[in-house]
Amino acid sequence: MIRSRLQNTKAFSLLPKSSIHNTDYLRTSHCSPSFINILPRHHVHKQNYSMVIRATSSKFRPSSEATSKENEALTIKAVVKVQVTAGGFISTIGLTRPLVDFTDLGGKTLLLELVSTQLDPKTGLEKETIKGYANKASQKDDEVIYESSFSIPADFGEVGAVEVENEYHKEIFIKSIHLHGFPNGSVNVPCNSWTHSKFDNPQKRIFFTNKSYIPSETPSGLKRIREMELENLRGNGEGERKPFDRIYDYDTYNDLGDPDSNNELARPVLGSKQHPYPRRCRTGRPRSKKDRLSEERSSSVYVPRDEAFAEVKQLTFSEKTLKSALAAVPSQLQTALANPDQGFPYFTAIDSLFNERVKLPEPKTGEGLQKIIPRIVKTITGGQDNPLLFETPEIIDRDRFSWSRDAEFSRQTLAGLNPYSIELVTEWPLKSKLDPGIYGPPESLITTELVEKDIGGCMTVNEALKRKKMFILDYHGLLMPYVNKVRQIEGTTLYGSRTLFFLTEDGILKPVAIELTRPPIGDKPQWKQVFTPTLDATGCWLWMLAKAHVCAHDAGLHQLVNHWLRTHCCAEPYIIAANRQLSVIHPVYRLLHPHFRYTMEINALAREILINAGGIVESNFSPAKYCFELSSAAYDQLWRFDMEALPTDLIRRGMAVEDPTAEHGLKLTIEDYPFANDGLILWDAIKEWVSDYVKHYYPDPTLVESDKELQGWWTEVRTKGHADKKDEPWWPVLKTPENLIHILTTIIWVTAGHHAAVNFGQYTYGGYFPNKPTIARTNMPTEDPSDEAFNNFLKRPEMTLLNCYPSQIQATQMMVVMDVLSNHSPDEEYLSEKLESSWAENPVIKAAFERFNGNLKKLEGIIDERNTNLNLKNRVGAGVVPYELLKPFSTPGVTGMGVPNSISI
Repeated sequence: MIRSRLQNTKAFSLLPKSSIHNTDYLRTSHCSPSFINILPRHHVHKQNYSMVIRATSSKFRPSSEATSKENEALTIKAVVKVQVTAGGFISTIGLTRPLVDFTDLGGKTLLLELVSTQLDPKTGLEKETIKGYANKASQKDDEVIYESSFSIPADFGEVGAVEVENEYHKEIFIKSIHLHGFPNGSVNVPCNSWTHSKFDNPQKRIFFTNKSYIPSETPSGLKRIREMELENLRGNGEGERKPFDRIYDYDTYNDLGDPDSNNELARPVLGSKQHPYPRRCRTGRPRSKKDRLSEERSSSVYVPRDEAFAEVKQLTFSEKTLKSALAAVPSQLQTALANPDQGFPYFTAIDSLFNERVKLPEPKTGEGLQKIIPRIVKTITGGQDNPLLFETPEIIDRDRFSWSRDAEFSRQTLAGLNPYSIELVTEWPLKSKLDPGIYGPPESLITTELVEKDIGGCMTVNEALKRKKMFILDYHGLLMPYVNKVRQIEGTTLYGSRTLFFLTEDGILKPVAIELTRPPIGDKPQWKQVFTPTLDATGCWLWMLAKAHVCAHDAGLHQLVNHWLRTHCCAEPYIIAANRQLSVIHPVYRLLHPHFRYTMEINALAREILINAGGIVESNFSPAKYCFELSSAAYDQLWRFDMEALPTDLIRRGMAVEDPTAEHGLKLTIEDYPFANDGLILWDAIKEWVSDYVKHYYPDPTLVESDKELQGWWTEVRTKGHADKKDEPWWPVLKTPENLIHILTTIIWVTAGHHAAVNFGQYTYGGYFPNKPTIARTNMPTEDPSDEAFNNFLKRPEMTLLNCYPSQIQATQMMVVMDVLSNHSPDEEYLSEKLESSWAENPVIKAAFERFNGNLKKLEGIIDERNTNLNLKNRVGAGVVPYELLKPFSTPGVTGMGVPNSISI
């Protein structure tokens, strides 16, 4: 996202050391006078201004043994690498303007201060920092090198951090600082962070060197900085956050509505007793004038400074680009269509989106569509038209009729975009738990006789239950409370639904029945009907229509619950709590940080244009304005942290049972379950890596319970980040390394494996919308039909189905969104791919990480082999899209594979 947060950006250095100045030393040091600053350091401010560097501290230290005299100083050279194309300078001077801002200003450019890990033994206070200016030495491509020299006394001790003051008038992006000249080698300070101008904020930035410490092992010279840094990151909970702030705090989802612009856009606050929800990052914007419980909307949503996209990511997925794309396609279609709600007249008209160039008027944005979404919209060479042409999704490229077949409908519950909803049937007969006084008779019309007839008499229902042969997509209880509300909105409808499947001897799911239910409405009683696969024409078309409704339900609950809620939304509190409670030099922070990259920024973008009132999701999914109330209900009824681990999720849904003799300790109920088969290998690899890491830093089990930062983080996740569930008894305790391993493995799985499984196949499976329509716009023709409507269905059933599908504008808009959301940016960081610098300098952690990377490379080979095994019918076959969503690595673009470290899109 190219976000305009950069004009006023500030950053800061956390804390001054004690003002102990040795002017005699400074005068005789090897630094020239222009490099010396002997003024007292700035006092502490209770406010902070940018994100702390995620780096660690080094083992290297100056030693008197390396000198010929006991008190001889070391000459140290500092090399600072500054990125010029990371956003700050580009946003203010443009890509082509000369870098005049990098001109040295009278020898004052970047002031560096080296911080000792030791206290002064004479005073018991922190040692005075060693100071010097770094000046521009060279530039190559987009990287500017600054250099400085320091003279460090032999008794200075280990360098634990470097503070930086930026003398320029603009923020800069510092990649790293390297200190050369120590007897045991260089000290590396990985930064990868913004440093504000001192003219914006007088506080300095602090960057730690490459060593991790649990709180009890923190060197005495760093303890105060460590503690005060966290205090600053927490802020005081007051005021509106500015773009340069780096404060992490909590708030409810009180900014989705926009009642000030339109009463129809008012939405309830999510994050309360009535509507429980996770918390998001506080922005402190003013309250809405019409709803004092809600926050005022704005064109930019605050996230702490270093949570924002890097430039490569911005160029790939920017707010401006996405907004332009979403505006341009519908606006052009609206120009071309007489009726904006018009559906597709024929299935061939849908096909033409992929194989014919549809001429459209010039975009109102003033930019050709090819500049906005180049992967989707192509131009005729030498022509002036802007034809709309989408890339053919793989599912249609392989088999253009697969979407209509029952076998593919069933297969995708195990190997498609939403493998999280299929459950084992454990109770019979099926019965609703909702209040019959409100919702009507609870008994399902899917009877024993109907099921035994549809499965061909091969076994009884009781035998099928005993042998674990019956499975269900049960969206009845969650959707029924919203049916009558949604039906009051023009252009959409809703049912409660149950879809029953039977597992054949070949390991294939066969759909048996779909039940659609409408609760009593006005003077009409409850309506429900069961649809089954049949051979007669009318029954076949009704079955197709029933599947369309179920697919719309599945698409909505995939997006609102299994995607947005369980990954994006529930992960944000982990990130906020980590930054508030875990120091950047805490080993657990360093383990988790790669898995938090870009998540707060993508969530902020979602609140701006995707999940906001009247936004993309509400406009294109069946629950419409009730989408996120429904998401809140799912959080209330279904979400439990202890069930987010893949093994426990599979057990909860009856898709696996514990079996110590089986691989992964689980026996799958359906052996050929591609998501679970690949996911369990990935889960085990993550758990092994986390176990090696945790056991290295917590060799004594008592260290976990006594780690005040770690305990503070986990307490805050529960009591603040997920405050509406803080009293639930199922929260895991955090007392032992094993507890910590499970918690961390679960979080990494959710941010990596879970999110990859439900995100990067969106265009593959939803790009051809009849396969996964996001909305059903009309009722079943058998529900209270008029003679005219039913006769029209009999005459032209295809038109009835097309009218039920999304309109042309809705369909093309969602195709654009799904394409963008399925895309890997060029700077994507995949699971186990990047060795963090702090890990690289620790031989034990480095070896563990290399094992992790090796395990994921093995997983790639296993997936490739499985996708050639014709016995695995749920992932291999004629025209079948191979299951690759959990294949760990990918090239940039829309590939249908790749497991990034974090929820980055």
